[in-house]
Amino acid sequence: QVQLAESGGALVQPGGSLRLSCEAGGRRIGSYSMAWYRQVPGKERELVGVLSRDGSTTYADSVRGRFTLSTDKPKYTIYLQMNNLEPEDTAAYYCNRYGYESFWLWGQGTQVTVSS
Repeated sequence: QVQLAESGGALVQPGGSLRLSCEAGGRRIGSYSMAWYRQVPGKERELVGVLSRDGSTTYADSVRGRFTLSTDKPKYTIYLQMNNLEPEDTAAYYCNRYGYESFWLWGQGTQVTVSS
């Protein structure tokens, strides 16, 4: 079973930037369609964006133009570049595969807090 690990979350001021990373113990997760999700306590998990196997990307309306998904050349790591962060982006961020019959085991997530 694939164990995902997210990192890169932090406390940042509005308008700031962060880059989140997602890895899975040396597995080439970039060879799958992958997505970033976020969740606020008491609310359902929200899809942030998808990086498809062909390299195309789609984004939630709330982050389009500010967030960018990418992978490194060996495809071991999935990134979420977040620019112009807003307080509404505060959440725990998770990665997982997208569009398959089941998810991999969810990682611990990485907390992003946008506050002045």
